[in-house]
This record gives sequence, C-alpha cells and structure tokens, in this order.
Amino acid sequence: MRKKAVKHTTLPDPRFGDVQVTKFVNNLMYDGKKSKSFDIFYSAIDIVSEKTGEDGLEVFRKAVTNVTPQVEVRSRRVGGANFQIPQPVRDERKRSLAVKWLISYSRNRNERSMAQKLANEIMAAAKEEGAAFKKKEEVH
Repeated sequence: MRKKAVKHTTLPDPRFGDVQVTKFVNNLMYDGKKSKSFDIFYSAIDIVSEKTGEDGLEVFRKAVTNVTPQVEVRSRRVGGANFQIPQPVRDERKRSLAVKWLISYSRNRNERSMAQKLANEIMAAAKEEGAAFKKKEEVH
C-alpha cells in the first residue's frame, strides 16, 4: 500500500494572522516573490476597505465564500459517450478553486495595477457580481 502524502502546514500571515490569507498570497505569487505578493494583497485590501468603508479582510472572506463552488463537473465515460457529471467537491479543493478563480479573473481585468484589479474583483465577488462569481454560477 502506498503512503499518504504529508500535509504541509501553512503559517499565518504577518498582518492579519490568517492562514487563508497566506494560502491566497501563495497562489498569487510569481517566481517565488512572496513579499511582492504580500504587498499587492495588502494594498488591495486597503483599497477595498477605503472604497467600501468596511473591514477589508471581512469583504475578502465574503468574496471567497461567494465564489466557492459546491459541485464541479467531471467527465465520465458511459458506453462510448462522454458525459459531464456534477460531483460534490472536497472542502480543500473548494477553497483552492475559489482562490484560483479570483486570482485568474483579477489578472484579466483592465485596471492599472494588480492591486487595483484584485481589489475590484474582490469587491465584485463580495456583491455576488464579477467574472469569478459568474464562473461559479456557470459550474453550478
């Protein structure tokens, strides 16, 4: 029997002390530039709290929750034809998908800086709008 993979523990981020933030930043990172990613994330959160007047971290959490899928479609071969069959998603994968969608759709936006793009996508997702939220609806 094969060994189970070891789960790595992620350290909480320095500003909020939140593990979810660190995981988000790790996905945001290019070429191992973690401090740059933290700068981008923190400025995005500052922009969000400035524009909404609420706690930026809470808006971020709400955005991730709104984008999190409950089911995903998997290809399944039945008698020579491929069908897309909806299946429930593991908790770990749910969060991972939500984070990846938020980041990828932020990158495709047309604002000036990445922090600005991320902030606007987070605010849109918190209001149940935006491309990442649309993606979740599509999957459902």
